[in-house]
Amino acid sequence: MFFRQFLNDETACASYLFGCNTAAELAVVDAHVDLVESYISAAEAQGSRISAVLETHLQADHVSGLPKLVERTGATAYLPEGSGVDFGHHPLADGELLKLGNTVIQAVATPGHATVHHAYLVTDHRRGEEPWVVLTGDALLVGDVGRPDLHASGDRSVEEMARTLYRSITGRLLALPDHLLVYPGHFAGSVCGRGLSGHPASTIGFERRHNEALQVESEEEFVAALLEDIPPAPAQQAQIVATNRAGRPLVETP
Repeated sequence: MFFRQFLNDETACASYLFGCNTAAELAVVDAHVDLVESYISAAEAQGSRISAVLETHLQADHVSGLPKLVERTGATAYLPEGSGVDFGHHPLADGELLKLGNTVIQAVATPGHATVHHAYLVTDHRRGEEPWVVLTGDALLVGDVGRPDLHASGDRSVEEMARTLYRSITGRLLALPDHLLVYPGHFAGSVCGRGLSGHPASTIGFERRHNEALQVESEEEFVAALLEDIPPAPAQQAQIVATNRAGRPLVETP
């Protein structure tokens, strides 16, 4: 399996290009608009094509590169079922599989940071029959967890989002094997967490033992800690969400 992590220092976003070079099919997860040419160049260098572009959730802190990348490559767009975007895509259900040659991606519903959010389990069948990597988006971060307020609205209060996130992390992600590699959507400097590590990768076991947000005795303790001192929302959050929902360029506000 070919696998590359792309880091955007300006927004502290991590994105991923990976897949099966034998089948010449690669996927991009959480594409950043500023890195579209980098993904394409890296795929071309491998002699492969980008056939799938996936989002873990509707982004609120940066403009997604998904629409532009799909336009440039002809790839299929994949978003979690119920994302509510206004452009053509394949809605991925919880547990659904996407096969790229020897590489298989499985959607795992992990809401809480966003009302609709997926992690992606990745198996490389050339190496083994069990998952090797989990892309956790903004749910489980290295050293922290995603903030619960950016997508809260209506009957989904910030507290309810925090409770949902706790259940997603403890019931879905921490149920995975300790050796599984964790690749998140952000690293230190992002507004999507408070105690993020500058090292943008980890394992389930290391986060279970050392992630400060997970060193709690109960859901109540987790929620109370997560709701304390929430940082300011990202600049232009509403415009960024609208842009990503519509799949169009960002219109700057004065």
